[in-house]
Amino acid sequence: MEALVQAALNHDRRALARLLTVVENRREGVDTALAALFPHTGRAWIIGVTGAPGTGKSSLVNALAKTFRAAGRTVGIVAVDPTSPFSGGAIMGDRIRMRDLAGDRGVFIRSMATRGSLGGLSRATRDVIRVLDAAGFEIIFVETVGAGQSEVDIARAAQTTIVVEAPGLGDDVQAIKAGILEIADVLVVNKADRPGADNTARALKAMLEMGHPATRTDLISHHGRLMPAESAPGSSAASIWIPPVVSTVAPENTGIGDLVAALEAHHKYLIETQALDGLERQHIEIELYDRLQAALMARLLKGVPGEVFADVIHRIQTRELDPQSAVDAILSLPDQSC
Repeated sequence: MEALVQAALNHDRRALARLLTVVENRREGVDTALAALFPHTGRAWIIGVTGAPGTGKSSLVNALAKTFRAAGRTVGIVAVDPTSPFSGGAIMGDRIRMRDLAGDRGVFIRSMATRGSLGGLSRATRDVIRVLDAAGFEIIFVETVGAGQSEVDIARAAQTTIVVEAPGLGDDVQAIKAGILEIADVLVVNKADRPGADNTARALKAMLEMGHPATRTDLISHHGRLMPAESAPGSSAASIWIPPVVSTVAPENTGIGDLVAALEAHHKYLIETQALDGLERQHIEIELYDRLQAALMARLLKGVPGEVFADVIHRIQTRELDPQSAVDAILSLPDQSC
């Protein structure tokens, strides 16, 4: 494992692929490997890309990656695909749409399955991002599955979040719903050559004007969380970031230059307002709670015999116990390691 980690740090692509497999499948030695890599992280710019299915997220990431590569910057791509609830498998369709990047050693694409994660990201996604970061990739795109309003998890991992909309998909209404619009740092109307693109852009701009935190003096919203203005990362009345709306046609490279400029402007804003540290602290806090929850659940399941769970489930089904009383009963069992 130590040799594999060192090879990945030395930009060995085969070792990097093997290491990512170890991380994703939680194989023996994974925690040691991640601990060794951690001091080498924190340098990459992490850009999340989310939006409803059919908005052209993969094509957009493909176009952005080519543009950043033309500027000499290395790019890692984590493409999260939905998992079948029946077979447990996933079709890694993003690689099909990103064939233009094949053979470029400055680009590394990793497809992952959600494995049942409701927030659009696999549990291993954060670890995969860190491996790519440690391996020296300057920009890391994380493209989510496009599951609608559950996509807010991306804002807990990315520094800049792109929300992609498209005309004709009913997204004017979806964008109004709490969650998706609020996590956007940059809004993109992709497939802007289709009818209705101007209306979609206008609707998004109108919603931003109506609900943007700049109109509130007591609270501002940062990645979907309302907080006092003085406590938000980099917050002041003059420094609140207003998400721009950019229209693109990804396969034709139309508007990609404007989108890159908007992304660079947001990254500059994070640096100049010293918001990156606060954002990273939020991400670490959320991740710590998530990992603690998973570890405590695993410890509980290990300490409680399977027949106890089976009996509790039966008693709930026969209405002898309500679910909350069942939870209390399990937690009160003796000799629980947690």
